[in-house]
Amino acid sequence: QVQLVESGGGLVQAGGSLKLSCAASGRTSSSNRMAWFRQAPGQEREFVAGISGSVGSTDYADSVRGRFTISRDNAKNTVSLQMKRLKLEDTAAYYCAAGPGVVLFRNQKKYDTWGQGTQVTVSS
Repeated sequence: QVQLVESGGGLVQAGGSLKLSCAASGRTSSSNRMAWFRQAPGQEREFVAGISGSVGSTDYADSVRGRFTISRDNAKNTVSLQMKRLKLEDTAAYYCAAGPGVVLFRNQKKYDTWGQGTQVTVSS
């Protein structure tokens, strides 16, 4: 079983930057797909960014492409999300997720392990 713990959330002004981290423990594997999702109040949880197992291919939601960067350090069992030029609409709870298999998917049903979430609030 894999456990995920997110950190790095907080309050930041619009235009600022924030870096989220996700620490994995337990039966981790560099071949697992990893992703970040977010959920704003009253909204459904949505895919933000993902990174495949092994080769580390990445994918981003259109709303964050060019501003967010996902990366993984397999030696440290961590996945990070560097967020730049933050906007008010980026305010949400951010969740780290892991799924069995190398191929990257945006569908949250392909992920079977979730962290508890970390809040990101962007102010004007």
